[in-house]
Amino acid sequence: MNKKHPDYSVESLAIRAGQQRTAEGEHSDAIFPTSSFVFDNAAQAAARFSHQEEGNIYSRFTNPTVRTFEQRLAAMEGGERCVAFASGMAAILALGMGLLENGAHVVCSRSLFGTSVLLFQNIMGKFGVETTFVDLTNISAWQQAITPKTRFLFLETPSNPLTHLADIKELASLAHHHDCLLVVDNVYCTPVLQQPLALGADLVVHSATKYIDGQGRCIGGAIVGSEELLNQSIYPFLRTAGPTMSPFNAWVFLTGLETLAVRMQAHCANALQLARWLEEHPAVTHVYYPGLSSHPQYTLGQQQQSGSGGVLSFEVAGGKQAAWKVIDGTQMLSITANLGDVKTTITHPATTTHGRLTDEERKQAGISDGLIRISVGLEQINDIKNDLIPGLDT
Repeated sequence: MNKKHPDYSVESLAIRAGQQRTAEGEHSDAIFPTSSFVFDNAAQAAARFSHQEEGNIYSRFTNPTVRTFEQRLAAMEGGERCVAFASGMAAILALGMGLLENGAHVVCSRSLFGTSVLLFQNIMGKFGVETTFVDLTNISAWQQAITPKTRFLFLETPSNPLTHLADIKELASLAHHHDCLLVVDNVYCTPVLQQPLALGADLVVHSATKYIDGQGRCIGGAIVGSEELLNQSIYPFLRTAGPTMSPFNAWVFLTGLETLAVRMQAHCANALQLARWLEEHPAVTHVYYPGLSSHPQYTLGQQQQSGSGGVLSFEVAGGKQAAWKVIDGTQMLSITANLGDVKTTITHPATTTHGRLTDEERKQAGISDGLIRISVGLEQINDIKNDLIPGLDT
């Protein structure tokens, strides 16, 4: 919770929280592109390094610009603290390195970003961590997968790329009943549309690269949660290992946060119109978007989120060849695997974001060869539709 502005809305917190003006009185957030900081004397240096005095030490783990970003995002998520990282994947790695040990167990949704699956399965597996993947929406599967060695449950909601939803309250209750943590990747919604901590989650993960930046400029990540969890388990890994967010990137993300609320509203509006249009198109066999009444968890989405997000996926008959035809038929849309940009992006998950998974893993995750993912940007909606028509109509 932000102590200075406890009653501000998330929109106002995105603009005002965390800023500490320097003696120059700047109106915009300052940027501190420095690797180190000067101490008044040797005693102060010793006090800083021994944690007897708060203050800047070295930008690997203390930087004013990064701290402002952390405080602002924490305030928006309703968390006590945020720790920023060099990328979203670095943040997820920090979860594993900070909270797990040899012999520990994690339960993950099967509906994850492909690289997240590989991080838990291949990288963390090298350190003796076991991961069980389950159906995101099957609460019985989550319950059955938990063992006495389970440390946390990890999920995305909405999921990438099929926009499946998890009941955060229900999973939080399950996790806490078994003395586990619930970790939610909130990249699709951001704190503007969904606040997992308020629903019972213990930690929230972000790829700031996506909607927080909003214009595809910088790479970054973050974890938000309680002071205790982050101070004891996550921040020590950052300080020692150094997967650090740069001051410049933090400054870019700060400017991104200022417009996040209005951008998310526009993304949601465009995505809903496109989803409805695609659902009526004869070449499309299925559309995945939580804002559609046909979505199996439409009611949950209306309860849990204040908007349905800017990402949708749809299937076309004919497999990879048909999907690539739609993608290659576009002229305006950007063929890239990034999402959350003001520019609409289109990708083929089976051969990009989930391309390193095995055929069986993709099948279990529901990633078909005919699936296309679109991160709907802020262009005029009719221009987006018209750009898809050549590949869909021929």
